[in-house]
Amino acid sequence: MPLLKSWVTSANTATCPFPLNNLPYGVFAREEDEPHCGVAIGDYVLDLAAAQSAGVLGYPDAGFEMPYWNDFMELGAEAWAAFRNDLQTLLTYDSPAEALLLPCLVPLSEVALHLPLVVAEFTDFYSSRHHARNVSQLFHGVDGMLPPNWLHMPMGYNSRASTLVVSGTEVKRPMGQIKTPDVNLPIWSACEKLDFELELGAIVGSNTIMGEPVTVTEADDMIFGYVLLNDWSARDIQVWEYQPLGPFQSKAFATTISPWIVSPLALAPFRRAAPPRDVPLLPYLRDQGPMLFDITLTASLQPQGACEASQITKTNASHLYYAAAQQLAHHASSGCAMTAGDLLGSGTISGPAAHERGSLLELSWDGAQPITLDTGEARSFLQDGDRLTLSGLATGEGYQIGFGPCTGTIIPARNAS
Repeated sequence: MPLLKSWVTSANTATCPFPLNNLPYGVFAREEDEPHCGVAIGDYVLDLAAAQSAGVLGYPDAGFEMPYWNDFMELGAEAWAAFRNDLQTLLTYDSPAEALLLPCLVPLSEVALHLPLVVAEFTDFYSSRHHARNVSQLFHGVDGMLPPNWLHMPMGYNSRASTLVVSGTEVKRPMGQIKTPDVNLPIWSACEKLDFELELGAIVGSNTIMGEPVTVTEADDMIFGYVLLNDWSARDIQVWEYQPLGPFQSKAFATTISPWIVSPLALAPFRRAAPPRDVPLLPYLRDQGPMLFDITLTASLQPQGACEASQITKTNASHLYYAAAQQLAHHASSGCAMTAGDLLGSGTISGPAAHERGSLLELSWDGAQPITLDTGEARSFLQDGDRLTLSGLATGEGYQIGFGPCTGTIIPARNAS
């Protein structure tokens, strides 16, 4: 599919992350306004509440005046598709609605972006084979080993929605129990091995009934959209606490998502098949066509006082072993009720090459091989003042699909001296 031309001229360049092909959903506010729903187009956000007031846009039950997209999610997948089609018609280059919608455009440079939904619950998965192998070698000393169940089902754990924040929110270095191999007892201390995790998040847009599973195809249709996700990790707290039940406080202190929800329809041209399966998946998890996405993902680190950020990794969402639809189908397979607004994290996405690793734990090999930034500084893990930014782009024929930045700056721990 080529670039779709819009009367919003800034949306018609090959490098614009928000062309007519994208139309991602967000929540914004100017200084004088309350946060409410909008759609990014070019260098602007289309104020949907204003468009309704102007009589151009229907969907009276969509809740566009609210600071979240949850009400719109409840309208269902048919309404999601119809709304996107209506928007593209209204914003196309020869639309007669231009004169009415022009006053509803607000420059992105004049708005603050907010969390685009009320997150019901958050589950983080472990769906990148290369990441899982690296972690097994680092934590267990066994090269290439995977947990015995890993090739049979998406592994995950229930995390926290209460500390989920939008891009731009500062992240306080966590405190916790830390035990190093050279001592017998743990200490209470600020995390020294603070890390990022480069992930793709899937937003569940429909409810399921407790006790009722869903198929992979049904799960794919239930996904409202995708965001970039950074599940910040305290590695020195994690390695002490995670056995036998897995991560707890080492992951509960902060998770950052990008401000724009990109719809599956916008990403449809970039669907890719899963990698070959070592063992056949059980029927309820089997692949139903291409369900991964060709999205280039990068992470950049900017130390405090530095003029520019250094790109420290570049990978691709197609390196995942399990798609979000398979994660969702597995989550509901026990009868677990899923809720509109649930967020599913892919887990750290790493590729096969060293420069494709999606965390500092892997990039620095737990500090044994520190990376060098463009400034000449070395990093094994994040320092106070560091600004970490995730970016994602799917590149089509003369256009790009972007998510907006997923950024957080590290500030000192509350008890740090």
